[in-house]
Amino acid sequence: MEKYESLYVYELSDAGNIASFDETVTVTCLQGIINRNTPKLYILSSRNKRPQFWLDKFTGENEWLHGKYLNKINNLDELIELAGDFLRGAIIWDPKVPATLNVATTIAGVESEIVLSPEFADRYLKHWNLKVIHDLRGTFDGSITGSAKNDAYRWVIQNYLAQGLCSSKLLCLYEDSFSTREKGDIGYIVTRDWAVKNKAFVFDLSPWGDEKPADDLDQCLGLDLQTYKLILGEILNKTEGKHMVELQGFFAFSKYSNTSNHFSIHEPVPTEWETVYLISPYNCYQNTIASNCYNQSLHSQAPFKLLAQGRPLEKPSLENKVYIYFHMADYDSGTSLYDFMPNFWQDANRGKIPLGWGINPNLIETYPDIITYLYRTKSNKDYFTSDASAAGYFNPSRIQKKYWPMVIEHNRHFFDQTDMKIAPMVLDWEEPTDTVKDAFTQFSPDGYGTIIYNFHNGSISPMQVKIQPQVWKQMPIIEMFNGACNFSTAAESAQQIDSYIRDNYTGQAQFCLIRIVWVNPTKIMDIIKALHDLDPDLNFEVTDPYNFYRLLKESLSEK
Repeated sequence: MEKYESLYVYELSDAGNIASFDETVTVTCLQGIINRNTPKLYILSSRNKRPQFWLDKFTGENEWLHGKYLNKINNLDELIELAGDFLRGAIIWDPKVPATLNVATTIAGVESEIVLSPEFADRYLKHWNLKVIHDLRGTFDGSITGSAKNDAYRWVIQNYLAQGLCSSKLLCLYEDSFSTREKGDIGYIVTRDWAVKNKAFVFDLSPWGDEKPADDLDQCLGLDLQTYKLILGEILNKTEGKHMVELQGFFAFSKYSNTSNHFSIHEPVPTEWETVYLISPYNCYQNTIASNCYNQSLHSQAPFKLLAQGRPLEKPSLENKVYIYFHMADYDSGTSLYDFMPNFWQDANRGKIPLGWGINPNLIETYPDIITYLYRTKSNKDYFTSDASAAGYFNPSRIQKKYWPMVIEHNRHFFDQTDMKIAPMVLDWEEPTDTVKDAFTQFSPDGYGTIIYNFHNGSISPMQVKIQPQVWKQMPIIEMFNGACNFSTAAESAQQIDSYIRDNYTGQAQFCLIRIVWVNPTKIMDIIKALHDLDPDLNFEVTDPYNFYRLLKESLSEK
């Protein structure tokens, strides 16, 4: 890479108002066009310091952006000049129909057009001398489905997705402008460079068919879900079972689930599970939360080499004690990897106890440089496994049998790229079948863990399905304990873990796989101390994922 080659940098105002929202729409969609073939434009924020953190990291000595000349872009005029001939014209979205923001983003990716609000169009179009190719104002009025929102999505399905113009590998579930523009919430605006770069289909719909969404209360019951299934059906037709499809993004909590400002019969966690239940038969996997994921179009182009994480040198002998493996969970999405992970990774006590970090390996497609950085800076007590559920979040029980060879190949590819052999957090609705277990032996032969909830059992509360530890064709299998996942205090977490262990205690070798979400190693050490203090007679050892599963397999084989 040529030294002093320019990296152009633009800082968003991020002022929390309509004008900054509209600015971010225009800038990030342009970024997707500018960065389509070359990592050229980097976006900063006046309020969010994470983009600056990663820019400092990757322009450092021996990093992939080192030696780049940082060329500041001062205004939108200079951005238009940078885009040059790659920009074909403009598309104006309609704030009266919030879904048109996603429609415009989809079209922008396919046709390389700048996305403008009506206000920005009035302000800039004549000055930039750009032709308006699409003006979506007044285009969708609900005359077809009774819902302007669904009319808009069905139009873009028919004219773009069904015509094979959109990516068959990426769908983007990005919140539209319904409740975000007025308050300048740009969480799912800064992600649009990724959608535009990849020509992805962008949408925002409810996965529920038994309740009307908060943003479209006059629609026919179940209309959002019908349109959702049209999208999934079209993407399955386009892939023909040749590859899996990433669905990046998350449902809008305040529109589709029960929150403080919106009553719903569906809580957020069941809505998450329903989304994955819905998409899995179409060979889609979810990269859940993607809000505030800046510069994916640039990070994704970092050089990448096969990763290696090594294996523990110490191999303790099996004893009659409790073996505990702490799974540092929920780095299965762009947001948690990009934004949350640095806070926990920089903890002073990381490296003092063995930990398994759950990072979905498919994220190397968006942030290869970040994952490479984590592997390079790990201690000899840090290990990486997949999180929910493997190379992407899907329900194995919902995969059609004829597609399993392709699904195996998808997962094997990403597991091999990241030197992973364990899938400790497979989320599903029912106990794994022989077909599912056979499949996982092909890419996670060293261990399988699972949490099984049935949310369709006719009850408000999900029914947890327990499985017995077993060895399946040399792959050890165990359930994951989820009861201490949401850390409040070390003492409370220790009490939850101790109760779980004592409920299952046999006096022989016992194994406890514990999910802990978004905490630092210091807090894990606090839990361990609290567990010692609470139950001094409990003979336990905290171990790494590889020794944990090896000893589990040895114990089960003896029995």
